Amino acid sequence: MKMFIFLMEIIEEVNGYFKIRITTDNKEENYTDISFNPDEKKLEFLNQDRVGEYLKQNEYQLRKILHNKRKDTFFVGFKVKIVLRDEKDVAAFNDRSKIVVLDKRNGQNDSFVVDDGEERIYKIYTDGSFMEKYNRGAYTVLIQDLKGNYDIYSEKTEIKSSSLIELMAAIKGLKVLNNVKKIRIITDSQYVRKGLTEWIVNWKLNDWNTANGEKAKNIEYWKEFDKITENKYIEFQWVKGHSGHFENSLCDIYAREQAKKETSHKF
Repeated sequence: MKMFIFLMEIIEEVNGYFKIRITTDNKEENYTDISFNPDEKKLEFLNQDRVGEYLKQNEYQLRKILHNKRKDTFFVGFKVKIVLRDEKDVAAFNDRSKIVVLDKRNGQNDSFVVDDGEERIYKIYTDGSFMEKYNRGAYTVLIQDLKGNYDIYSEKTEIKSSSLIELMAAIKGLKVLNNVKKIRIITDSQYVRKGLTEWIVNWKLNDWNTANGEKAKNIEYWKEFDKITENKYIEFQWVKGHSGHFENSLCDIYAREQAKKETSHKF
């Protein structure tokens, strides 16, 4: 899926409407202006030009960026680089029943959505949690090989962020399968599912800042996650937590039991 990079700069504000200049190709003449009201979520294309036509064709992606941007970060002078994927099916990416694929083999970095993934593929089931009662967290990784055999890894952590613990679990699984090129990660974390397939491209373009101009959280972990997926084909499958999914439930049980222990123990 071809990606295009734009610079988005807020150049004027009148009565709550922000005039935003969007430039491409690093050439000042290749730009268009839009107007956006963050309260009313009203978007207007102000020019008829090549850049504007492309943005109209990918309006859903542009709107998602603008809608997710906090109101207090709309001010004259704000700049951020954004990436739009050509004809991206945003609805499919947001459909949690779909599998999101990240293909980084042969020097590429492509992400797309499929209904069903590879039939023969190593699977990493993960879950993690922070237990306030014990002031500790833990994660569990369950790995299934091509013959259906399982290996389990469970580790305690002092990290207090459940999202980060989920990310640590995915990293652990990939490290165990370091020499495997095709892997599916099954997780109940949207943070893990979307971070590497959608968000990280924009973070890296903006020196690890978000669209709100703030540093992304857990940068060092995301850098490691990004690095260890090089030259791999990774499928991300989301499952609803605490829904009776066997492997996810097993990971949850082991993670909670591990967090309760006074001393760390690895399986």
